[in-house]
Parts: sequence; C-alpha cells; structure tokens
Amino acid sequence: MFVKGIMKPSHKSYTARSADPLNTVLEMLNQHDIDSVPVLDGKIFKGMVSKETIYRSFFNGNQSKEQFLSQTTAGDIADHEDLYIHDEEVFERTLPSFKGFPVLAVVNENKEFLGLVTRYDVIEQFESAFGVKRAGIRIAFTSEESAGRIERLGDIIQSYHGNIISLATFDETDKLARRIVLKIEKKDNIDTFTKKLEKSGFRILSVKEV
Repeated sequence: MFVKGIMKPSHKSYTARSADPLNTVLEMLNQHDIDSVPVLDGKIFKGMVSKETIYRSFFNGNQSKEQFLSQTTAGDIADHEDLYIHDEEVFERTLPSFKGFPVLAVVNENKEFLGLVTRYDVIEQFESAFGVKRAGIRIAFTSEESAGRIERLGDIIQSYHGNIISLATFDETDKLARRIVLKIEKKDNIDTFTKKLEKSGFRILSVKEV
C-alpha cells in the first residue's frame, strides 16, 4: 500500500498559511482539538507549527503575549521543514518519520502539499496487517532461514484447511533464524496443526487465542 492510499486529501486537512498570525493558528488548533498543522506558502509545504512550538517561541522572546500572537506569523516559527513524505512512498515508511508530531505532510516532487497522514491512520493499517480486530489463534514460532520454508508453511496450512487472518515475519537476533507470527481462524485441529509445524522444523514459541 502506498501513502496516497491512506492519506487525508488536502481539502480535508487543517493547515496554516505562512502569513497567518499565531492567534489565528492557535484558535484553529484549540477549536478542532489538534496539536499541530502543516504550514503552507501557497501550495508549498514550509514546515510544521504546533502548540508546543508556539509556546516555546513565546517564552524565548521578550514580547507581550498579545504582541507575540498578533504580530508573529506561522511562517516565522515553522520548523521541521523535512517532516514530509512523498505520496508514492509505501506506508511502512511513515511510522519512523513522525518525529514526535501526530501528523505527517504528504507532498509531491515539487513539495506541493497533497494531504496528511496521521499516526492513527498508520497504526490502523498495522492493526489491519496483524488482524487485530478479528478473533483467532495467534501462533508464534521460529524458522531457519532457508529457501522454501514459507512455501512449506503454506503447504501445512493448506493441508489443515486453515484460513489465514494475518502472517508477519521478523528478524531474530540469530541471523540463521526468523520469527513468524501467524494468526488463523480457530478450529478443532489447532493442536494437530502445531504438532505438524514442530515436526516440520518450526519451533513453536506460543499459541494463544486472541
């Protein structure tokens, strides 16, 4: 899945213009109960502004609160101009890119703002990948790193007529092994199924109904 498939389009995103005074920006943040927004100069993404950056800039200055909020613009204090991702990136790349902000700007090759991805959107996608919202049996096991192991696992699942909810693999500390987390629908043959896995060289770590 690509970022453009999960992003909120620009016309549905809350943003600030570079020339907006901070009192206007802060009012928008409070009104919509959000912490931060992208700052745009026309269509071009210039950075992020948040409640934290507004408060920090005020306390680091020497203006009165009224002067600061009315005379300082979003463009004056916008930072994290690198806090964006391209719409053609795969969505997995979003999670390490948030850098403490709950939203991430999506831009094209000219840095024109296309929309937003929220941390919540990304977490939802990971939940979907792991089948979090579907009941089933979660089986964690390790496998040696060798050709044909996933194919062998597929053969075993097929022979027991298992319906896969999710399948994920992870690197193990031991580079010769790989950890696999399989979630399948609950059936009466789970014990037989796990024993077949062990006989085929998969080391069972846990079996849990979730």
